[in-house]
Amino acid sequence: MSKRTPPASRASGAISQAMDEHLKAYFKALDGHKPPTGLYEQVLREVERPLIRQCLAATDGNKMRAAEILGLNRNTLSKKIRSLGLE
Repeated sequence: MSKRTPPASRASGAISQAMDEHLKAYFKALDGHKPPTGLYEQVLREVERPLIRQCLAATDGNKMRAAEILGLNRNTLSKKIRSLGLE
């Protein structure tokens, strides 16, 4: 019996690939100019909001389960939800 790759493992590669494509397009759009300072923090901020929103949607709003999926403490997730205006 052959083992199959779990869906989460397949999806994590898809996330990386999608981010790579998005960043290639971003740098191409700069047309040789340098991106603004703080790109790392900007990318993290822009990814964090939809990531948390989608985890909450996938768990029907269950913060405890969403926090588990994200690898965060529930209180940390609650603070992030408030700071990102996702309530």
